[in-house]
Amino acid sequence: MAFGRTSLGSTATGGRAIGAGGQRPLSDINVTPLVDVMLVLLVIFIITAPLMASSIKLDLPRTAAGQPADTPKFVSLSVNAAGEIFLNDQPVSTEALAERLRKAAAAGPDTEIQLRADQAVPYGRVVELMGIANQAGLSRIGFVTEKK
Repeated sequence: MAFGRTSLGSTATGGRAIGAGGQRPLSDINVTPLVDVMLVLLVIFIITAPLMASSIKLDLPRTAAGQPADTPKFVSLSVNAAGEIFLNDQPVSTEALAERLRKAAAAGPDTEIQLRADQAVPYGRVVELMGIANQAGLSRIGFVTEKK
């Protein structure tokens, strides 16, 4: 037996035999893959968390106290069977309608148009009025109907 060696073949410096290279084995843990996986999971969680909250189907109770404080603004646009146009129950021409709708859009771009059209009004006339409203800057149009 040589001086400085144990019977198991290890050196006096401890551990395993160093061999010809003279380098000790690396005993640190590489955390880079762990950090990469954690960041990917964090991004997935951040993206999916809002989607999970909105996917819950609830039948919420109804109450008059829960109504919003400010009611949405709307303009009433009506067309009778003769094809006459009424804006807020006032007769108006097509040119004046475009100007008044532009003013309504300037006052509030989220203003809704409640369109009431007689059954006898041709579809083309209704689409024409929708186009005038869209060119004026109002894109929210609701069709008003009656129950049978």
